[in-house]
Amino acid sequence: MNTTALAMVLVAAVVHAAWNLAAKRVSGGGPRFVWLYYTVSAIGMLPVIAVALAVEPERPQWTWLLAALVTAVLHVVYGIVLQRGYEVGDLSIVYPLARGTGPLVSVLVAVLVLGERPGVLGLIGAFLVVSGVLVISLGGSTGDARARRAGVFYGVATGTVIAAYTLWDAHSVTSLGVPPLVYFGGGAIGQSILLAPTAARGRSEIKRLWRDHRREVLIVGLASPAGYLLVLYALRIAPVSLVAPARELSIVFGGVAAWLVLRERNAVRRLAGSLVVLAGIAAIAVA
Repeated sequence: MNTTALAMVLVAAVVHAAWNLAAKRVSGGGPRFVWLYYTVSAIGMLPVIAVALAVEPERPQWTWLLAALVTAVLHVVYGIVLQRGYEVGDLSIVYPLARGTGPLVSVLVAVLVLGERPGVLGLIGAFLVVSGVLVISLGGSTGDARARRAGVFYGVATGTVIAAYTLWDAHSVTSLGVPPLVYFGGGAIGQSILLAPTAARGRSEIKRLWRDHRREVLIVGLASPAGYLLVLYALRIAPVSLVAPARELSIVFGGVAAWLVLRERNAVRRLAGSLVVLAGIAAIAVA
């Protein structure tokens, strides 16, 4: 993988783990918490969009709006499903499964449908990443079997949506040629608008969430777009079948955070899985 692309993806992984830890710490927020942080993202992106449109040599096209609308829908589904998963399951179950299912599906589609050829070493790296994810996902701390099954379900569901928006976003910034800043900013605005009716029906809950979890709202709302913009730019210079698995280094940071910050157990198994993930990342880096 291109060194610049890999650096972007690794920084994005750190940022991603940080904002997921913040999201996990918010209980009972649901779609309204998702709306809050999407709105923060939209407001933060407005000046960025203005500057990007001003310096962009190509005139805006209707395809840009359509592409942003599709990613907005997918990200709304992603945000709601992920937050529900964090309400019913451990971070050490939901997060690794969500991050692991995504690249697995992305690589399969990229190879079978898009015709990408990442090479044997790249595929070995992807396999190691997914294997490490599965090892980590077995280390949940909850003893409730029903809660564990729910965490697994929402983790896999979130990962499937991740694969969908990753492939669509790669298509949008490459084949459709949508500028990443304009694309992500338009998507952020669309996400806030799509969830606005839900927020309007729960104004008192919105006020409570902002009062009690303002820090988490700001962390997720600002860190999420910053991290994903790095991924979008990486997708412009590296194939999706390599970018998607390389993002999963965030699982290492997320696993350590679940152990040190949230006091979830099974640290040895989680760290062993993290080493497998690191091996996969190394293989992808030299592919």
